[in-house]
Amino acid sequence: MFYETVEDYTERRAAYRDEHLRLAWAASDRGDLLLGGALTQPTDAAVLLFQGDSPEVAERFARADPYVINGLVKRWYVREWKTVAGTHSATPVRPATM
Repeated sequence: MFYETVEDYTERRAAYRDEHLRLAWAASDRGDLLLGGALTQPTDAAVLLFQGDSPEVAERFARADPYVINGLVKRWYVREWKTVAGTHSATPVRPATM
């Protein structure tokens, strides 16, 4: 999932950060959220990597996230990522010969 954040996001997030992190770590503890964090230089977006059979898990997270609720995120959207390489790939594809 991608978040596009408001211009003063880094200044405003402190008031909601603990609540946001509680939500994120609960999702991680359930196995829904694999990684999450803000992009930097500039800090104008964030990426949250969820796993599941549908986008609903990520969408439910965004709708409950205090950053979204309180206007720190101006736009969010979910994109499916078909991972094919790496230890944690969801759909590993290996070359015919290695």
